Amino acid sequence: MDMTRKIAVIAAKAAIVSLLMMFGQAAQAQNKITALSVSEAGPGLTVIKVEMAEALSNPPAGFTINVPPRIALDFPNTENALGRSAQDFSAGDLRSANIVQAGSRTRLVINLNQMLGYETRTDGKNILITLHAKQAAQAAPSATRFADARQTAQKHTVSAVDFRRGKNGEGRIQVDLSDSGVGIDIHRQGNKLIVDFMKANLPGKLQRKLDVVDFATPVQLVDTFAQGDNIRMVIEPKGIWEHAAYQTDNKFIVEVKPVIEDPNKLVKGVQAGYAGEKLTLNFQDISVREALNVIADFTELNMVISDTVAGNLTLRLKDVPWDQALDIILQSRGLAMRKNGNVIQVAPIGEIAASEKSDLTAKQDISELEELRTESFQLGYQTATAAAALLNGISAPGATAQGAAPAAAVPVAGAPNQAALARILSKRGSAMADVRTNTLFVKDTPSRLEEVRKLLKQIDVPVRQVMIEARFVSAGDSFARSLGGKLGYASPANAANGGAATTGAINGVNVNLPNSLAGTGGGLLLSLFNPAATKVLTLELNASETDGITKNIASPRVVTADKTKASIKSGVEIPYTIAGTVGSPPTTAFKTAALSLDVTPRITPDNNINMTLVASQDTVGALYSGVPSINSKMVTTEVLIENGGTVVVGGVFTQDVADTVNKVPLLGDIPVLGWMFKNKVKTDAKNELLIFITPKIMQDSMNLR
Repeated sequence: MDMTRKIAVIAAKAAIVSLLMMFGQAAQAQNKITALSVSEAGPGLTVIKVEMAEALSNPPAGFTINVPPRIALDFPNTENALGRSAQDFSAGDLRSANIVQAGSRTRLVINLNQMLGYETRTDGKNILITLHAKQAAQAAPSATRFADARQTAQKHTVSAVDFRRGKNGEGRIQVDLSDSGVGIDIHRQGNKLIVDFMKANLPGKLQRKLDVVDFATPVQLVDTFAQGDNIRMVIEPKGIWEHAAYQTDNKFIVEVKPVIEDPNKLVKGVQAGYAGEKLTLNFQDISVREALNVIADFTELNMVISDTVAGNLTLRLKDVPWDQALDIILQSRGLAMRKNGNVIQVAPIGEIAASEKSDLTAKQDISELEELRTESFQLGYQTATAAAALLNGISAPGATAQGAAPAAAVPVAGAPNQAALARILSKRGSAMADVRTNTLFVKDTPSRLEEVRKLLKQIDVPVRQVMIEARFVSAGDSFARSLGGKLGYASPANAANGGAATTGAINGVNVNLPNSLAGTGGGLLLSLFNPAATKVLTLELNASETDGITKNIASPRVVTADKTKASIKSGVEIPYTIAGTVGSPPTTAFKTAALSLDVTPRITPDNNINMTLVASQDTVGALYSGVPSINSKMVTTEVLIENGGTVVVGGVFTQDVADTVNKVPLLGDIPVLGWMFKNKVKTDAKNELLIFITPKIMQDSMNLR
């Protein structure tokens, strides 16, 4: 018999003993409820009279339940002498009453249509319970709907979102709507407030995050964005807060205000982690076992209380979650609980700890003696070698890959030179991979095999694909202008050979002032010569202007799996000669000028893409001693992009300005006439490179186009 079965037997025995004690106490009850009646004491006042066989020294203790609305009163050492357990009244908000006897205690449960306040007092042998309207704040529902979303088939519009600070320090978010028929759902999600506007359009200028920290309210951030056909507003407050929402015509307002803690309250603020229905308890010197029975009756859970639980306590709790009330009772008496389904076991902390330790020890002993089984798993997407390494707690071997030459079953456990990781299999378990069929063989206990089955179901899934498209846009704007003159003289010998068209020599010296002209364009040529054409003087004026715009677009695309690096390159290999050493011939080497993209994408849980990428564009530059140079432009970055979005990850802008003057010294500086002895060249070239990246998560039906 294992420990769980032992605990069940002990619990059953304890329950039988408890019932026998309760029935024994019932025989010794000294008081009785003999009659129940109802009367009207005035507008909105209803009095329930409980007639007793003997007078009570104090009014009975009670508690309330908001959903459904009930009032419960406990009569100690009292039995039900009415002969029935229920009685209908149907007087105003009072519906009926139930009388339940458990041992020596009798509970009167008053059922209401809505929650009312009540007061109890003694009148001789009678107990008078006065019911009156209760002006108290009810617990806010977890979600509030201002309009039925099913009735909002047509599209609506949010025209403005404004934030203001109230006079009491509350944050006020005001939303202007196109009409009053917009369906609105508001609910809390953790420490955030979520507001959904159903079937509504949001202008682009309103899709933004409002940082409102400087307003000194609980609200820190208001994020408004489109979500399908709806609009979602996420409000992020801080600290302890509460909210109120209301709508007036076309204006919807949400107020978030801080909760001021009252030092006189037992429970301060909102305790995270308590989600039970609220109840009110007011007991004086009640036994711990009775207090736990009240919680059990309220929650309708089965509760097993250890015989070692004893002592009394006084409770005064108002509108607190039942799980928090139970936690308070347990902590005040050094108790702990263990929940299994709808059964709660309550015992001292040491007893619970010893029981859990005994259970764990028994399970460990069983696992060491349990029979081993072998099971095979045919994997479709994950490699069997990697899965075996994961189960054995070692790093995946890289020498063997799926699709290699057929081999026998490859044992992974105990492979040398591999880092030890957390082991998933038991100490006696093992895993082996068959590379040829991609089958995994696992030998372990049945419980561990079930865990392996669940793990393989999670990891043996197809890897999502990502297509990354890059655009290299290179634009250029160039301007060049030249202006100058050229003066020449032809000698008699040259005049005989070519006249004015040939540059002459005087005593073997050529005359050409200045010695060069930049650019080719429009020009004017003047020649002066004597009647015999034996002496020629030439003057050439030159002017040109060039204006050009260039644009170059390159668009490499690559597809890769999630978290897998991919590279794409397109370019040219440029040969050049390297002089050999003495006795060896020259050799030919190559330099690469390419357009390349290296990218590693990672898909986030919200379907965005985090990319680590290296993009470069190389072009051929000038030659230096016969060796070509490479003009390189490269961007290395890591960026987060939404699926299908485009981002500019880098840009290079260059501008080259040159202003050159060629002239004859002194003669070129003469005003006006100096243009016959000089030329002037001005250039202005601008180039800009932009790199655009667009990632897309590929679906099964997507194809490259």
